[in-house]
Amino acid sequence: MKNKLTACNFKLLLSLCLLLLTKATFAQYKYPFQNPNLPTEERISNLLSLMTLEEKVNCLSTNPTIVRLGVKGTGHVEGLHGLAMGIPGGWGRKTPVPTTIFPQSIGMAETWDPELLKQAAAIEAYETRYMFQSEKYHKGGLVVRAPNADIGRDPRWGRTEESYGEDAFFNGTMAVAYIKGLQGNDPKYWATAALMKHFLANSNENSRDSSSSDFDERLLREYYSVPFRMGVEQGGSRAYMASYNRVNGIPQTVSTMLKDMTVNQWGQNGIICTDGGAYRLLVNAHHYYPTLAEAAAGCIKAGINQFLDTYKPGTMEALQKKLITETDIDANLRGVFRVMIKLGQLDPSEMVPYSNIGTGPEPWLSQKNRDFTRLITQKSIVLLKNQDNLLPLDKTKLKSIALVGPRSAEVLQDWYSGTPPYSVSILEGIKNKIGANVTVSHTTNDNLAIAMAKSAEAVVVCVGNNPTGNLGWKKVDGSTEGREAVDRQSISLDSAQEALIKNLYKVNQHIILVMVSNFPYAINWEQKNIPAIIHITHCSQEQGNALADALFGDINPGGRLVQTWPNSLAQLPPIMDYNIRHGRTYMYLKDKPLYPFGFGLSYTTFQYSNLKTSADKVDRNGEVTISIDIKNTGTRSGDEVVQLYVKHLKSKVERPIEELKGFKRITLNAGEVQTVSIKLPASTLAYWDGAKKSFVVEKEPVKLMIGSSSADIKAEKRIEIK
Repeated sequence: MKNKLTACNFKLLLSLCLLLLTKATFAQYKYPFQNPNLPTEERISNLLSLMTLEEKVNCLSTNPTIVRLGVKGTGHVEGLHGLAMGIPGGWGRKTPVPTTIFPQSIGMAETWDPELLKQAAAIEAYETRYMFQSEKYHKGGLVVRAPNADIGRDPRWGRTEESYGEDAFFNGTMAVAYIKGLQGNDPKYWATAALMKHFLANSNENSRDSSSSDFDERLLREYYSVPFRMGVEQGGSRAYMASYNRVNGIPQTVSTMLKDMTVNQWGQNGIICTDGGAYRLLVNAHHYYPTLAEAAAGCIKAGINQFLDTYKPGTMEALQKKLITETDIDANLRGVFRVMIKLGQLDPSEMVPYSNIGTGPEPWLSQKNRDFTRLITQKSIVLLKNQDNLLPLDKTKLKSIALVGPRSAEVLQDWYSGTPPYSVSILEGIKNKIGANVTVSHTTNDNLAIAMAKSAEAVVVCVGNNPTGNLGWKKVDGSTEGREAVDRQSISLDSAQEALIKNLYKVNQHIILVMVSNFPYAINWEQKNIPAIIHITHCSQEQGNALADALFGDINPGGRLVQTWPNSLAQLPPIMDYNIRHGRTYMYLKDKPLYPFGFGLSYTTFQYSNLKTSADKVDRNGEVTISIDIKNTGTRSGDEVVQLYVKHLKSKVERPIEELKGFKRITLNAGEVQTVSIKLPASTLAYWDGAKKSFVVEKEPVKLMIGSSSADIKAEKRIEIK
């Protein structure tokens, strides 16, 4: 009896202590929404119940701050390849601040290394927190508009530089990596929030504010939406931007797709914002609504919860006319505050593991960030041609080099760049590399270039596009140039650059052509005549050092193209033809291009052998592991990108000629052999069945193809899907 009473007393005492502790915990918070121990949805419900209607409308902007309640929201920043707080696009406003700047997105993609993209994004996230939280700067925001998950289906697209290329699975894989780097590894809080752009099928710039991207539901599900779905489901992104364009006649800003697909099917439950000015374009460009009040109602009903526009008058009018209700706004704002809670904006700073970032030296000045930028830039370099092993150059034997061309002595930034703390041009990189024993003559004057080339042992000519044009908004210098709001009209080099290369060739055939560009070019004459060609993209602060490392053999180029380089415009359907089955991308192009998707050479050679699969027959719910031995058969270390493609042999519906389903970049020493394994879930072989409204894996034979590009298949094997 005594023991029973003691046990009861103990339980009573424990319950009393817990009650007192709970009361004490609640007592330290003025409002329940401030308590990080409460469930997220309860906190948001409490916060919404305390807000006025005016405060709710204010929170539909990109800064959901509520001063009266002590809620500190956070705005957006640009960050496609480093935090943009600098000069090019004016993202630094009146007080620009330098940040670490990597190669353009298309360049980072050419590494074919998701882990490198994750590391780059983690550096960017740290600098974003530092900028936002430090007393010295205290600017920017924690919602990063990156990655761009749009697909670069056409090389004329003016924003090709922002994408990861033309393949949906590849883009999705890279987007997932960048998202994970931006958001971090903490189980409760994000370092920053990754806001994907631009959902979806937004790959034409001319008339983008009123044009319609038209295609069937299979292409929607199997191609255009894939990187965004992967970003949500695999990457964990809970923020994206709706695109300017229409899809099948309906502006994306008010598309039912936003809720029906991304929210209800994928589980996206955070921020869905308009693009800049897209709300007003519904009236004055798309002419989809007669009034701004109706446009505001359309946006909110579709799920938009942040406007990049002057939206308040139209929204208030929509409320007054009962086109929307306060309940509609409440439902949308829940997504905004879910993101704010994940960023720790509603919680005590001591609970947020990233809250101490902002003290100490500026991270963009660190040697660690410099070293990593050089590494990812090295890995992005693509060797397109190397006749008679002209490269690498031997600096112990070379006596003179002529460096010429318009891209030889500058590091250009694009519209979404920040301003780097320093930048190394190709001229500076070469001079840093070779020392005093080699004479380097340099000019950007074409006439002087010819004279210099006559007496030089080797000529390095650097040509390519200008990513901003330096001419102002919507302006570019010629038909071969493109940028945001302007598509290219030509994929050839402009006549001046073409003439320079040909005139140099007349006086010296020992030419290395460096294509510094974020677009594919139809350089047919150059491919036929110039012995060595390298591709590198813009913006990296370590551009010159990394290129010099490749030219002189300190690193072995291993990058691969992420877009098909056509040999002419004749190989491309009209830019507004969004049905890629009409001969677009490596998946449907029947003619031989100049350079295929996945292409890139090396200073060494590789041998593929012993292709195996873990099974010859695979259940539609199972997966197969493909393995192959790769041997470096050359004399120097190098990187190979092993690529897995599939071909459906008896599908009921039209399928691509081939389709990327896996890849892995490896480094091998001379003579080394490594077994590469790639897993292939059968679910990734599914097609969208419009009648069933679901993905279906067919019972059929499938050809597995392993190679070093989409056009260089080394080994094949057939498996059966049960």
